[in-house]
Amino acid sequence: MKHTKTLLAIALTSLLAACGGSDSDNSSPETPDPTTGTFSLGVSDNPADAEVVNIAFKQVVLKNSEGSISFDVSDGGELKHVDLLTVQGAEVATLVSGESVPIGEYQMCIYMQKSETGSTDSSYVETANGIEGLTTNSNGSCGGVGAEDEDTGRLFLNKTFSIEEGSNTFVAEFNLAKGLQAPHGNKDYWTLKPTSVQLVNANEIGGISGQISPDTFADCQSAAVDLGLPDIYSQAVYLYPIDTTLADMADFRAENEPYLLTEVAPIASTRVNPILDADENEIGQGYEFGFLDAGTYGLGYTCVAQNDDPDAANTPDDEIEPFFIHVDEQAVVVELGSSTERHFPEAFVPAS
Repeated sequence: MKHTKTLLAIALTSLLAACGGSDSDNSSPETPDPTTGTFSLGVSDNPADAEVVNIAFKQVVLKNSEGSISFDVSDGGELKHVDLLTVQGAEVATLVSGESVPIGEYQMCIYMQKSETGSTDSSYVETANGIEGLTTNSNGSCGGVGAEDEDTGRLFLNKTFSIEEGSNTFVAEFNLAKGLQAPHGNKDYWTLKPTSVQLVNANEIGGISGQISPDTFADCQSAAVDLGLPDIYSQAVYLYPIDTTLADMADFRAENEPYLLTEVAPIASTRVNPILDADENEIGQGYEFGFLDAGTYGLGYTCVAQNDDPDAANTPDDEIEPFFIHVDEQAVVVELGSSTERHFPEAFVPAS
């Protein structure tokens, strides 16, 4: 079973407490530099094709050379369950809020309950076939309580980040296109790869959003029919580095599946979702990347994202499940703190 995977983002916010500052005049006593900050953590996601991707969060740990600080993220004594498909784009679900931590350099571990058996009491993925277990292959302690329990999985963000004076906001992006592996072989459960996580500074990020014209979707459907594909479509927008041509826009694939000389791997992808009016009537098809570094990107649109297997190379020449990027948009500039609008095509004027 293959599914289109997209981005999960975990928003990490730290606001330093007002516990001091610089001298304002000679009569004022010297006040100490701030030593602590408040720490908050939330989760956000652009949805995958699965109907539910539920993570049962247990705790968050910050660690450095001085030791570890563990935050219990349980909800009323129960695990903190978050369906990643209900917090899309720039929306977040809070895990940790307003906890005081010392200023310094840190790494972060996020712990989840894992299960190879489908159960709503643990982490799970729900598809049209029902509920299936969700696990991760990483485990071990970062100083968290009970982190080495058999049913605990660890998501380790090894990039060091700083909590400084003032506002510190970070985003841990889960690239589900590479990191969420569907059941395969003799496994009947999903696997979340911890290596798909990266931490970025929210003060240096922006977003991209837009809509897909009906003609663009129809043209892509026609191209899929020409390749002999069944009447099944999964729309997605892929993000690429600057100046990636349409012909070079490739799929996601495993590390041991190399890209050809001109092929370019996507940075991320996000599913195209219906846009509804106040009466729940569909009035368009839109997409959104909520957490991107400032810079210039290329975008590629496809309606056959379900054929992109993150563990294999998929091309238009595949006999069974061909994958292709249908059209592109170039020179999409992302600026700090804002969301850039870019439709497919750029000249498309949405009805709403």
